[in-house]
Amino acid sequence: AVKIAIDTGYRHIDGAFVYYNEHEVGQAIREKIAEGKIKREDIFYCGKLWNTCHPPELVRPTLEKTLKILQLDYVDLYIIELPMAFKPGDALYPKDENGKFIYHETDLCATWEAMEACKDAGLAKSIGVSNFNRRQLEMIMNKPGLKYKPVSNQVECHPYFTQPKLLEFCRQHDIVIVGYSPLGTSRDESWVNVSSPPLLKDPVLNAIGKKYNKTAAQIALRFSIQRGVVVIPKSFNPQRIRENFQIFDFSLTEKEMKEIEALNKNVRYVELLM
Repeated sequence: AVKIAIDTGYRHIDGAFVYYNEHEVGQAIREKIAEGKIKREDIFYCGKLWNTCHPPELVRPTLEKTLKILQLDYVDLYIIELPMAFKPGDALYPKDENGKFIYHETDLCATWEAMEACKDAGLAKSIGVSNFNRRQLEMIMNKPGLKYKPVSNQVECHPYFTQPKLLEFCRQHDIVIVGYSPLGTSRDESWVNVSSPPLLKDPVLNAIGKKYNKTAAQIALRFSIQRGVVVIPKSFNPQRIRENFQIFDFSLTEKEMKEIEALNKNVRYVELLM
């Protein structure tokens, strides 16, 4: 999937230690570099600090572990995956005997300072956050002695969850919103709220798609990009990987943008119940 994506023209790869696939992703990137198809600096790789690694002394070793798995010298962006922490240790989802998550008291500002040190050490070109609300962003930005502010905030964002307030706040502070689940998401009940209808069946997206001879998915992606939201659609299907990339040969009108904005339901597919 990664090799097809690179051949198609994708350059931003959104990864995470907790996805259990950094080994394969790193291998694909290195093979494409060896082929002469790309150089390392053409790729923008995003890695993530997992919830069990928030204590400051764990941040750099965790990133170094990711780099070792990827067999790369640096990541382009390293982000705190969630603003809450789990108990540190080998279990990625630590639970007590009742099956309840074991949390860990965390100082996000101290975690952020350790992230800043990773940037200074050249292990990450940029640092950011994910799933942070305005209050949590302000906590870091107002931190005494702040060296680098977050460059990005990765959050769920799509026509049914447009995040207008957060988008505006981040715009004012030059923080890029990276929208995950930009096509809605899979219908996996174990982590997805399936009470909301599937985004890609939406009549408005499909009707606009007909006009441009595009799919509902392509319309949803184009909508986000025109709002200044970075999209990270996920697919393993070669045809869809290519389709998701074919959104640069048309533009939505202002009227269409407003019609799609009006679809907002303010409801998350990914509720992050933990």
